[in-house]
Amino acid sequence: MTVTIYHNPSCGTSRNTLAMIRQSGAEPVVIEYLKTPPTRERLKELVAEMGISVRALLREKGTPYRELRLEDPNWTDDQLLDFMMAHPILINRPIVATPKGARLCRPSEAVIDLLDEPVGRFVKEDGEVVEPR
Repeated sequence: MTVTIYHNPSCGTSRNTLAMIRQSGAEPVVIEYLKTPPTRERLKELVAEMGISVRALLREKGTPYRELRLEDPNWTDDQLLDFMMAHPILINRPIVATPKGARLCRPSEAVIDLLDEPVGRFVKEDGEVVEPR
């Protein structure tokens, strides 16, 4: 199974998600999306696969979200995608895509249902324990 993670190594949730994927025995395709952002078309595909709105993919914390006044509900999906293309940090993470679907993995254990093999007991960086399902 091909597993792709749109990853930010500076993000604890993203690191935990990547570690869970690897603990399941999968070696994912890791795309550091700040260095290699998805294309506009790929981002639209991911939004559709995840079944979320473009707005739901926006990250507020640590981004130019407020400066750009992105809380304004009048921005269209196309305009929001333009902002994400110009400022990839606005794309929330981690996004994981597998043949089972795509998901914004917040919290990191949201990745478990996308994997073929069980993760088993996992201890997150902050010490929180994720028990096997």
